[in-house]
Amino acid sequence: MKILLLEHPRSIIPERCNDIANTPLSSCLLTGYAAGMLKREGHDVSIVEGYLDGLSYEEIQDRVRAIKPDILGVHMVYQWRRDLALFDCLEGVKSEALASSITAYGFFATNASKDILKSCCAVDSVIIGEPEVPFANLAEAASTGIYTPCVPGLAVRDGSGGIKYQRQKPIEHLDSLPLPVRTEAMYRLPEANLLGSRGCYGKCTFCSINSFYGLGSRWRGRSPENIVEEIDEIISERGLREFYFTDPNFFGPGQKGQERALRIAALLKPRDIRFGIEGRVNDIHDKTIGALVDAGLRHILVGLESGQDESLRRMNKMTTVAQNERALHILRKHGVEPNVGFIMFEPDSSLQEIRINFEFLKRNDLLNNLPVTTNVLYHHQIVLEGTQAYHNLQKEGRLQLQTASSYEGTAYFKNPEVAVLADIMRQITNIVFSFMEGIWSGKVIGHVGMLERYIKVNCMLVKVFEDTLTALEAGEQFDEKKITFLVREAEKEMGETLKL
Repeated sequence: MKILLLEHPRSIIPERCNDIANTPLSSCLLTGYAAGMLKREGHDVSIVEGYLDGLSYEEIQDRVRAIKPDILGVHMVYQWRRDLALFDCLEGVKSEALASSITAYGFFATNASKDILKSCCAVDSVIIGEPEVPFANLAEAASTGIYTPCVPGLAVRDGSGGIKYQRQKPIEHLDSLPLPVRTEAMYRLPEANLLGSRGCYGKCTFCSINSFYGLGSRWRGRSPENIVEEIDEIISERGLREFYFTDPNFFGPGQKGQERALRIAALLKPRDIRFGIEGRVNDIHDKTIGALVDAGLRHILVGLESGQDESLRRMNKMTTVAQNERALHILRKHGVEPNVGFIMFEPDSSLQEIRINFEFLKRNDLLNNLPVTTNVLYHHQIVLEGTQAYHNLQKEGRLQLQTASSYEGTAYFKNPEVAVLADIMRQITNIVFSFMEGIWSGKVIGHVGMLERYIKVNCMLVKVFEDTLTALEAGEQFDEKKITFLVREAEKEMGETLKL
């Protein structure tokens, strides 16, 4: 069968420029893995990189029109609103009969399957969880004329306004999967993305990783040998030496996880590559990090999330502040300055807890780099469907849903002073992101002396945060007029400093 897989265009909304990626980085290879499985099953597969190639929906429809696939698969990524442009495109595909069937897949599609099937009549089905096996079974069923509700892992309308599906089991042995198909657009990225494992053994309340894989899912890793086989193939075919493991948790649990990481390091060392990973702070061990750095580890993202233990308990991080600081010490000892995940503002935060977070960041030298400072001094807890936080807030009657979608929720801050500080920092950090987006994205060349300007703006951000926090702690009142004045003054001062 002819199958077309679409990575649809995505846009940045200015007021959302300071939020985390709206889908886990591990999702970047979902289309490639689905394509690999479908090709192995003998299907004719094409991939349209609407996002990376900067295609318009008119251009995408032309591509679909030229191929006329039996199945159009869409990797749906949430964009903080109902994506009417995408839905209109799919409606156009359906009305012109350009594809016999349209199915959606991905993290957003899995957790918002009911909303998608109710909102977009053009979508016939949604794959729940890992797409490889259900997609292959869907293609096989379609080729033989079998009705799609018989396919496990596929959500469909039940004919009475509801949605029905049967959850599939997560793939047990990842080495059995064919390697992902990579497009030319994927190879243009600074690093070749790899997926060495799936899932996570953690149960953080704000994370939707494990809800994607299903209840009872667990961390599963590819063998080190299988990973290196893929790396060798990329080196041989493309000569690339820069890689990034998009696993939410590069390290498996416990001692076995450390031993596996050491084995990967031993295999990678003679290959002269550089790579990045993501992991939990409790998995940052001196011996293992030393071996990975020796093998080419150059950057890492670790989820610190908070500088106080009570907050970490609320998030069910299963880590401590002491572990956070120990991880930072080990990484820096081996010459790796980590990127960090940090949630400054939770719905239940108090001013005292915000102060503790701020002092933690200062104490651990995490407010000296403008992109990091801009992020950590505002980042609030995002509440997405499929997370425990969403469920808890909904149960408590505190969940506020967007009018356009039930996928994203918010909760009012319990503490009004925290709400004021969060509002001020949201506006100011968005100004910085807007100023710097062109340079940080590589679209604009930085001016001479830009580093010194970065340092000045960084100091401004830290000062406005601390001054406002101190004022709130002293009982000072901030009305809308005062907040607007403070934000405008900060914008003016930053604009003059950056002179972009």
